Amino acid sequence: MSLTIDHDTPQVMEITGLSMAARAQAVVDRGEAEKILRMLPLKYPEQVSLPGPMPTPEQVRIFRVTPTVISVLDHSRGFGHTDLVTC
Repeated sequence: MSLTIDHDTPQVMEITGLSMAARAQAVVDRGEAEKILRMLPLKYPEQVSLPGPMPTPEQVRIFRVTPTVISVLDHSRGFGHTDLVTC
C-alpha cells in the first residue's frame, strides 16, 4: 500500500510531509483489535465525548501497516526534494 502524511500549506514551496510504501496486514486477533479501538480516543485527549459509540471489532477492519520505504518530502530544500529511507 501507499500512504501520505502531510498538512495543508498556502505556499507550494512550504510543503513538507511523508510518503511511504508499506505492507498492510489485517488485524484478526479480537483482543488486539479491542486494544487498538480503546487507544483511539486517547489520541484526542481534549475531546469531551464521542459523537457515538465506538465500533466493535466486527464493525470495522483494522490493518497493521509496516513501512518498507519512506520518502521525506521538503520543498523548502527545493521543489520536489525528497530523502529516501529504506526500512
